[in-house]
Amino acid sequence: MQIAILIFEKLTALDAIGAYEVLRSVPGWEVRFVGPQAGLVRADSGSLGLVADDSIDQVTEPEIVLVSGGEGSRPLMNDERVLGWLRDVDRHTRWTTSVCTGSLVLGAAGLLDGKRATSHWLYLDRLREFGAEPTSERVVEDGKVITAAGVSSGIDMALHLVNRELGEEAAQAIQLAIEYDPEPPFDSGSPAKAPKEIVEAVARVAAAGDEWLGASTGSET
Repeated sequence: MQIAILIFEKLTALDAIGAYEVLRSVPGWEVRFVGPQAGLVRADSGSLGLVADDSIDQVTEPEIVLVSGGEGSRPLMNDERVLGWLRDVDRHTRWTTSVCTGSLVLGAAGLLDGKRATSHWLYLDRLREFGAEPTSERVVEDGKVITAAGVSSGIDMALHLVNRELGEEAAQAIQLAIEYDPEPPFDSGSPAKAPKEIVEAVARVAAAGDEWLGASTGSET
């Protein structure tokens, strides 16, 4: 099983790394970091670098493709080379997946039309622009497309994927091996649970530094 994780400048690192840690734990699964060009990319913080071992031209028929999200996913939504690659590999994949705003890139490639999908909560409504039906579920499977919500949900999505391919015991074994047993200090990990003033503050701060986000959240920001 060959898995291609698409990485790029200004990605959110955990989108890729959380899923990677799960998927690389499956014996026989080869996980490759793939970029528009091979080489070093910097995460959105600028302080962390990841290496794309291959360019998208070198990986043409992965069984699984995963599109990360983050600030750098925005230019990809208008990058016909990347979008064309996604359309091409989707013809061969067993699973086409995304984490966070990576789903918007899948949407821009035309791969979410008529499908239920999720994304980071601040960008969820933008999925409608691509003919998708937004849902706030943490992991959404529709056909062979699996989308995950924001950032940390990539771990959940990858465990879901292992379960679909190899069964519950394999997924449970990996969950135990990486000791994924979250006990967050606060129950505010989604806008449905967080206090209203916290949701509004996060949306305000994000919009202040992000014109694209401000356009997508409208009066709420």
